[in-house]
Amino acid sequence: MSTRIKTLNPDTTTGKSKELFDLVNKKLGFIPNLIKVFGNSPATLQTYLSLGELTASGNFSNKFREQLALAIAEENNCNYCLSAHTAIGKMNGLSEAEINSNRKGDALDKKVKTALQFAQSVTKKRGNVTSEEIIAFKEAGYDDGDVLEIILNVVANTLTNYVNHVAETEIDFPKVEAGKYSVNV
Repeated sequence: MSTRIKTLNPDTTTGKSKELFDLVNKKLGFIPNLIKVFGNSPATLQTYLSLGELTASGNFSNKFREQLALAIAEENNCNYCLSAHTAIGKMNGLSEAEINSNRKGDALDKKVKTALQFAQSVTKKRGNVTSEEIIAFKEAGYDDGDVLEIILNVVANTLTNYVNHVAETEIDFPKVEAGKYSVNV
């Protein structure tokens, strides 16, 4: 595979990375190329998997976390993550129209739309959001804990976005190209 960071072969990988690959394979039924890249650093792979567990244990549903991932990946212009989260989003009940809408930071549900736009703003502004943005987020029905969970989701998704940018990870999902909706292109 032609990536700038080696994509490990799960059949020849040993040690902690092999253990983590086996866990991912057991859960997903395959090992995505992103995980094979992360495997070069067992600590980074463990951190990524732990962040996934932590975001899943929070207040947000799988579907909503996929909507956030789509909005964040579009803002960060990450083809790999848009491809992966489009496929996973569909598995979590998102339609093609919802996926495209979410990439724009839009949704039919006003509360979801507010959260997607807030997540994109946190991403775009590197956390330097305005007080007005936080007030609008809370007025939509969220609380301080939700602000922090948005940040957690931004951090978890930005980690994968940046690893994919640096590695130029080969996409192993149906391809989706970023930049169609991002103002950050």
